[in-house]
Amino acid sequence: MPEVPIERSRYERDELLAISRALSSERDIRKLLDLVLDKSRRITGADAGSVYVLEAADADGNGQPDNLAFGNPAQPPRALGETGRRRMATPTRGASSRPARLHFMLSQNDSIPVDFKEFTLPVDDTSLAGRAVRTGLPINVPDVEQAQVVAGTTAHNRSFDDKTGYRARSMLTVPMLSAEGEVIGVIQLINKKRQPSQVLSTPADFVDGVIPFDARAEEMALALASQAGVSLENAILYDEIRRLFEGFVDASVTAIESRDPTTSGHSRRVATLSVALAETVDAVDDGPLGPLHFSREDLRQIEYAGMLHDFGKVGVREQVLVKAKKLYDFQLEAIRLRFAYVRKSIEAESLRRQLEHMRRASAPAALAAIEREQTEQLAALDECWRLVLTANQPTLLEQPVLARLAEVAAWKYVDEAGQSQPYLLPDEVAALQVPRGSLTPLERLQIESHVDHTVAFLQTIPWGRSLRKVPLIAAAHHELLNGAGYPAGLRGGDIPIEARMLTIADIFDALTAADRPYKPAVPVHRALGILESEVKSGKCDADLFRVFVGAEIYKRVI
Repeated sequence: MPEVPIERSRYERDELLAISRALSSERDIRKLLDLVLDKSRRITGADAGSVYVLEAADADGNGQPDNLAFGNPAQPPRALGETGRRRMATPTRGASSRPARLHFMLSQNDSIPVDFKEFTLPVDDTSLAGRAVRTGLPINVPDVEQAQVVAGTTAHNRSFDDKTGYRARSMLTVPMLSAEGEVIGVIQLINKKRQPSQVLSTPADFVDGVIPFDARAEEMALALASQAGVSLENAILYDEIRRLFEGFVDASVTAIESRDPTTSGHSRRVATLSVALAETVDAVDDGPLGPLHFSREDLRQIEYAGMLHDFGKVGVREQVLVKAKKLYDFQLEAIRLRFAYVRKSIEAESLRRQLEHMRRASAPAALAAIEREQTEQLAALDECWRLVLTANQPTLLEQPVLARLAEVAAWKYVDEAGQSQPYLLPDEVAALQVPRGSLTPLERLQIESHVDHTVAFLQTIPWGRSLRKVPLIAAAHHELLNGAGYPAGLRGGDIPIEARMLTIADIFDALTAADRPYKPAVPVHRALGILESEVKSGKCDADLFRVFVGAEIYKRVI
């Protein structure tokens, strides 16, 4: 191997160090592979290239032939982080213990714009990429047009060349290895250029401007592929851990919704609104929100906090969570049966008195008076039942209804044991006298305790450095700027900005949700008006609310 000039050696060393730092900090698999391919081409002088990643074989076992990383897309590339991603296999050098295929992930070309579609290849000698995986060795082909590429492999697929006029001449295929030396992917580099800045367009360019990949380029590509393999392995592991945790979060939300089906979808909508609000705030350049910026990890914290902010409801009695009216069903049924007993008692007492008068041969007027009294008593009982049904609704209670409830609370009847009993028990009266909503003060405290349960649950999870604020954000979603919130009564700047976003999203969704049994859905314009009144009363963040309305964040869930 000829001696490498000192300046070139220094450049390569510095470039490898810079690449190593960049690779070690990138966690997004798609971005990592794009970075790997770009740096591989730069350091070797390749005009074009592609990346393949080893993955589990599809159920049908079918793959598409190698087209040297080029093609015409049937659909846009799908990021691995999206729903429906293929699961990557854990490959082994040489023969694999389970079927595996190479997933063509991306392509780059400096000379022509390239569209492509993703496909898979078998791990065998029918392609250069497959052979590199099978052997775990680099394959350096000086000129793919002059001869069979490698004994036992197919010749170059010319479909892309014929369609675009581009010509693949020199080609270097190197495997990416994990820390344990296992092949997990392939970098395929195409057309090493004599002059790095040259654009290959004419037939003469491919003849005069393309040279074979030399031993030094192969050495540098292998060095970079080794770094890339470890980084890719870490990124895959990171992605698997992230997906595992997302599965846990989804399962937790499912648990919440099974506990309180009346708010199904609420947690996900709050997360969606909060993340959208944070993303919009991140783009604000001036004003009080100008200095605020949210990284990918920050947005994930907000998303998880939004998804889990109500998890503590699993610690609240189910009958309280789903209470649609002021009285529980069993309470209302007990009152109905009690009133039925009172009705029979009134009728029986009236008949007893009439019989007594008939025995005494009293005047007809006396019997008529008894009948009128019975009618009045039954009418009053019926009016009392209608009062109970009216007061039982979770709407705003009018003052006359409150006053009438106080009167009825003093009414008595005689039970079967001869004891005087109230028409309405004290806990029934207390529930019916709730001025708005369906919860008594004690029940409201039980509902509010869900925040404490949420925090207790979230604090048991080792969130790590990048997600450490999730419990703090979730804990403060019911705090208000004026200190009137709960559970800690925080004020102003003591409330995390992310929690203030959750507050706006939570209130809006609670108002507009159509699945709440204790209230009808509020129209969007009215919900925004209620939120505005909360802002004016010093409860919610005015700057965030302006963005929420101005950018129409609320439309993300309607």
